Amino acid sequence: MKRTVFAEILPFDKDTVLLALEAGVDGIITDDAYIEEIKGLARVQFIGSANVKRFALDKKEDELAYEEAVRKNPSQLQTLTKYEIIPVENLLAKPDIVSAVCLTVNSYAEAKLAFGILERGVEKIIVSSEGLSDIRKIMELAQTGSEAMSLEAATVTKIQSVGLGHRVCVDTLSVLEMGQGMLCGNSSAFTFLVHAETEDNEYVNSRPFRVNAGGVHAYAMMPNDKTSYLQELGSGTEVLIVDKNGQCKGAVVGRVKVEVRPMLMIEAKTKDGKKGDIFLQNAETIRLVGKDGKPVSVVTLKEGDEVLCHLDSAGRHFGMRIDENITE
Repeated sequence: MKRTVFAEILPFDKDTVLLALEAGVDGIITDDAYIEEIKGLARVQFIGSANVKRFALDKKEDELAYEEAVRKNPSQLQTLTKYEIIPVENLLAKPDIVSAVCLTVNSYAEAKLAFGILERGVEKIIVSSEGLSDIRKIMELAQTGSEAMSLEAATVTKIQSVGLGHRVCVDTLSVLEMGQGMLCGNSSAFTFLVHAETEDNEYVNSRPFRVNAGGVHAYAMMPNDKTSYLQELGSGTEVLIVDKNGQCKGAVVGRVKVEVRPMLMIEAKTKDGKKGDIFLQNAETIRLVGKDGKPVSVVTLKEGDEVLCHLDSAGRHFGMRIDENITE
């Protein structure tokens, strides 16, 4: 989910505006008189304070009034400055207004709470002047969000060289860390955690922004419970980065490299008998994630080793989940 974060800078202070912009906020809210002066600083939204409508939820009637206001004018920034969790949950449960609900937060802790309500959180927050000391942490939190993927160990049952194939390197705008990668596989029901190229070896420097993700036909798990074929990824696409604990964040694709390389087919099976497979380039720098959370090269991988995978129900149409009888 794309989170939108506004920094509210009242009273106006240009140094604080620059700090917020460097942190990566999506918009600045400040005194109307200064908007023209600062709007050339970055390609973000600059909103005069008078153009933001503020609500306090003290009783049920206030919740209904906010709901009506958002429904009538969803394009206007309308924020809740005082609220309890249950009324916000009620608002987030309404599909036609969920993307417009906005909360004003005063700290990192409040932002974390806002992003976790109903396990989906709000899509918009305003960080008040009081909370701007936490703005960098809040922006990192906004990128990470609350999405998580369940991971379990699967035992490698087969490793087979299959000759040449087109494989996809996904180069992101982020520097990834040990334990992070993308969930990819030949079926949306069984994906492998393919590790980023964070590790050095004696022949090749690390490429911590890169995931050598698999064959062009493979599925990749994407944000917001979607999938994409690796072939479909391109510059500007947001992909899902998952760590060894299943925690997720988004990363923007800088470029995609599709090249013909020697490939391996790797098959694995879970304890309850579910099977899955993936095609990966036959090279030392391509790694899966072992049960212990550490990267393991496909070159040294052995039958009987355990690697981290994500299991799901099959059934996708244009990347979106559907409920029908599909066998992959």
